Amino acid sequence: MPVMKLRRLALALSLGLIALAGVAFVAARIVAPPELQWRLRVVEAKVRGDLREIPLRNLIAWLAPGSPVYLAEVAENPNLHLSIKNLLTRSEDAAQGKLLYLRQCGQCHGEGGHGNSGPNLLGPVSNKSDWSFFSTAKWGRPGTSMQAQPLSESQIWQIHAYLRNDALAASGQRNAGGGKAAARPVVEVEMRRIVETDRTPGQWLTYAGNYAGHRHSLLPQLTQSNVRNLRLAWVAQLRQVDRELQVSPIVADGAMFVSESSDGVVALDARTGEVIWTYRRPVPDGLTLCCGMPNRGVAVLGRTVFVATIDSFLVALDANTGKQRWIVKVADYRDGYTMTGAPLALGDRVVVGVAGGEFGVRGFLAAFDAAEGRLLWKFHTVPGPGEAGHDTWAGDAWKTGGAPTWTVGAYDAQEDVVFWGTGNPSPAYQASARPGDNLFTNSVVAIEAKTGRLRWYYQFTPADEHDWDSNQQPILADIDWLGRKRSVVLWANRNAFFYALDRRTGEFLFAKPFVKQTWNLGFDAKGRPRVAGSARPSASGALVWPAVMAATNWWPPSYDESRQLVFVPCSDAAGIYFQSEQVNRKRGERFEGSAASFYAHNLPATAYVKAIDARTGNVRWQTVLESGSENFVWTVGGVLSTRGGVVFAGYRDFFRAFDADTGKELWKVNLGARVRGSPISFLLDGRQYIAVAAGYSMFVFLVPGP
Repeated sequence: MPVMKLRRLALALSLGLIALAGVAFVAARIVAPPELQWRLRVVEAKVRGDLREIPLRNLIAWLAPGSPVYLAEVAENPNLHLSIKNLLTRSEDAAQGKLLYLRQCGQCHGEGGHGNSGPNLLGPVSNKSDWSFFSTAKWGRPGTSMQAQPLSESQIWQIHAYLRNDALAASGQRNAGGGKAAARPVVEVEMRRIVETDRTPGQWLTYAGNYAGHRHSLLPQLTQSNVRNLRLAWVAQLRQVDRELQVSPIVADGAMFVSESSDGVVALDARTGEVIWTYRRPVPDGLTLCCGMPNRGVAVLGRTVFVATIDSFLVALDANTGKQRWIVKVADYRDGYTMTGAPLALGDRVVVGVAGGEFGVRGFLAAFDAAEGRLLWKFHTVPGPGEAGHDTWAGDAWKTGGAPTWTVGAYDAQEDVVFWGTGNPSPAYQASARPGDNLFTNSVVAIEAKTGRLRWYYQFTPADEHDWDSNQQPILADIDWLGRKRSVVLWANRNAFFYALDRRTGEFLFAKPFVKQTWNLGFDAKGRPRVAGSARPSASGALVWPAVMAATNWWPPSYDESRQLVFVPCSDAAGIYFQSEQVNRKRGERFEGSAASFYAHNLPATAYVKAIDARTGNVRWQTVLESGSENFVWTVGGVLSTRGGVVFAGYRDFFRAFDADTGKELWKVNLGARVRGSPISFLLDGRQYIAVAAGYSMFVFLVPGP
């Protein structure tokens, strides 16, 4: 028999055996006795990747009858902190645990667990899960002096029983209660709490801290005089991903929710950084990607956490267990769609955007029912035939027009309007392939949250040829303008201009450059820019400020309402823009008819944090982070401002604090990894914390005090 036929036969037999094994496994789950059924479900959870904390050899041993680690509840809930408990309640076990503790633990952790060279154990035993204690004793804690202990599983539980029962009782502290983990506060975030976040500033409930996009903490503890005393509270080492984390975490009811690129979410104890639960969902190979697989954050509403996936699904998770509630397909990744931004959860719905402009997708915003995942509305940012704005596209160019919506927007709860930025038209750099203004690319769109109808728009860069996405964070504010208060949208744009627009009508109020620009000769009365002919891409290359990756990008700014200052992370550099013959679009391939250099290497480039007056657009101060043209780093971490007059920002491996009034550097720390995350602040036990992602870790600092 030919070799090829033998290989095919072997493959067919292998596939048949796998299928037979699968059928047998499913049948066993149905007809097997209960004691076997729950064990099969635990094995299934391990295969799915839900039980990564338990090594396979331990899992097999603990599935045996009579195991000291009872896994039956894991079959229903893979959150080990809730499902694995110490079942030893006899006084004999506690007595034996005391002897083991004195012999094995007492020298470090002190008499009765009160602490010595090692930390006090009574608090963690009282307030944390049984699994937290067990896993630490079993495997140690990497990066600390706590090593794995030479104890059996039963002995670890006996020591825990002693500390839980006798030691806590002797110290007068509350008993954790019969082997059950102390109950964590239930995470439940009503929309009213998000809308009224200024009244309860101790939590960070949306991507930007509030619906208005301010990324400003009203907590007063941290000041310009005490920021130098910040110290590290804890570090959570997360999984290594394709690039550094770009996430902005959510903190609600003592839990911190962090999205891990590209396929996961982790819930951490905001006091300690310990894992509460993890969620993993593998994504397909061969995704069409522009810029890695970042995920910049989640949204929380009620008892649900929402996350968008790189292969364009929206997932709803139980905020307290990590269990998947529902999943819905938003777009087809095979067409070039991806999703990298945080969802915006409001009322009874969740609004999401899409990425993929480099692959000729047709951008849109979509709203889904928060309870069921049902599509409520869809707004195309490239209008089709019969829709307003379609006449700004020639021929069939609208079908591959771009205008992706890959960052999060802002929300005016009083008007029930969502404000969202859109990206560049496709193909990039080549307006001749798509004559017209190309609405609604490079724009802000104001969308009615209930209906998905367009209320107004403003286009920052019509017929863009420089890849100046308008995917930046909108800021909703009230400013003094020509002698009266105006409700506005403030926008630091990638095209180098800072804008103020009327929030209710979209009327253009002013625009001023905050970094060098050479493309715009001025604005007409309605705010339309007059483009310089010399800025058009050419076959030989046109030198233009800003560069394609300069000015600002998705890096979130912050807004201090009391100072009426917008703090913007930005860079100042020139780029060279080329134009060549257009290429035909193929599904899943890049759709770019021309190209640009990231920046002109023979000219200097500078990274800044700048303070811009929201009332005038004038730069109040600027602080240089780096200046030079070799190995220049484009990405500046997001910015956080605080009531105490401190501005935080990351750049390269440093996390820094600046004086909000002058820009003077007040404090910095080397985190040993690129800081691309956006910092937040929250309050626990009366103390203010600052958190930021760097590399693959979450760093959390606190203000020392009683």
